[in-house]
Amino acid sequence: MECDQGLLGSLKDSLLKTSSKLNAGIRKLFRDGQKVDQETLKELLHLLISTDMGHESAAFFTQKIAGMQFSEPSCTRVRETLAEEIEAFLTKVAVPISIGHSPQVVMLCGVNGSGLTTTAAKLARKFQREGKSVLMGACDTFRAAAVSQLKIWADRISCPIIAGEAGADAASIAYKAVDQAMREKIDVVLIDTAGRLHNHKNLMEELAKVRRVIGRHDEKAPHNTIIVLDATIGQNAFSQVELFSSFAGVNGIVLTKLDGTAKGGIVLRIAQKYGIHIHAVGVGEGIDDLKDFSAREFARGLLEI
Repeated sequence: MECDQGLLGSLKDSLLKTSSKLNAGIRKLFRDGQKVDQETLKELLHLLISTDMGHESAAFFTQKIAGMQFSEPSCTRVRETLAEEIEAFLTKVAVPISIGHSPQVVMLCGVNGSGLTTTAAKLARKFQREGKSVLMGACDTFRAAAVSQLKIWADRISCPIIAGEAGADAASIAYKAVDQAMREKIDVVLIDTAGRLHNHKNLMEELAKVRRVIGRHDEKAPHNTIIVLDATIGQNAFSQVELFSSFAGVNGIVLTKLDGTAKGGIVLRIAQKYGIHIHAVGVGEGIDDLKDFSAREFARGLLEI
């Protein structure tokens, strides 16, 4: 399969902090002609763990290197092998959002500061580029600024939007958005919910209410419940995934701010622990800087291939 060079370049840029450290370490450990012994493998294990991929994933990949038959060990061969193994490891979770309903109801959730509203706009733009009609529901009624921000984005990309006043019932707005999409035969409805602290029970229960109300139109809706995860938060991602899943039935992930961390291995740890589909990754600030997550391109970017 050929790589999308635009996405590969963007992912390489986003992974630079992680890949620079990782590949410098690999070059040091696997200099041409250097013997691969248990001490070398132990150092490789620690190097992989330092990317935040977790001990289990790091041990798995280290074992793959240990099983290689080296005639003349080289860092290039090690990097290529790791890239192949990481690609295979991630392939099962690298799944783009598929449109199988009319309308496809996509609900976004996450904590404050994860990039929820911007991600909603980027997803809308992505679907538009794919030839789909899109409607957005501005259900972050806690922050007037969030509604204003989404309206600005909607205007820029000529996307219809349903919004309410500050303090309005978020579930009611979501219901109206889905209702209008059904009447107008819109392909995709994006529900942007309020960012909330994952330990705030009342707000989490409101999220569950939004989900229930959407289900009155279609018992299978929302068809996608996507958590927007800030890649820089490290292990805090796990508590977010678990709690949002318990209240909202999360079945997909969009990763943001991957360029802001030297611990991009967190992607592997999330994949190993939850097996939830990783749909897309933010690779910049622009409206078009959201790309389908590709196991191949992530792996090659991580290993600088």
